[in-house]
Amino acid sequence: MIWKNVDAIIENKLYLGNLVAARSTRSLTERRITHVLSVCTDPIPAELPQSGLQHMRIPIEDVDYADLLIHLPSACQFIDHAIRSGGAILVHDVQGLSRSAAVVAAYLMSTHRISATKALEVIRRARDQIWPNAGFQEQLVLFELCQYAPSPTNGIYRSWRYKLDHQLRAAGLQR
Repeated sequence: MIWKNVDAIIENKLYLGNLVAARSTRSLTERRITHVLSVCTDPIPAELPQSGLQHMRIPIEDVDYADLLIHLPSACQFIDHAIRSGGAILVHDVQGLSRSAAVVAAYLMSTHRISATKALEVIRRARDQIWPNAGFQEQLVLFELCQYAPSPTNGIYRSWRYKLDHQLRAAGLQR
């Protein structure tokens, strides 16, 4: 199987890809990308003001215990702004399989009011290799339970975060 660097989830509007796609001026130009959402810590040219691109970063690793949930509302707003302003957006991580797919799924969930499973099915039709890790899949379910607005004051988010912090401390992964 040959994996592509980038795939259209919503033609001419929303793309899901990897780091190679995010670093490729040609790839961005061909798709008329105006916005880039990076769900990783790796630097890309779109971060530079001279790129002319709007850029947002969610600096998390692809691990089950990373808190992507708290970032989903702002990520969905950034994607929505890009599309509503007539632009096109690339959402990427290193491989374009887990973190970025979870963010795109959250966007589809919040705008179309569909389940996490259904959102991932829609994405998989365009990019069949996606596979959000188990922690991100759980967080997508929680995103819906939080009515697409997790925050430190939301009871569902607070409860999940407390449990996660307790598990991380027990495993020695957090002070």
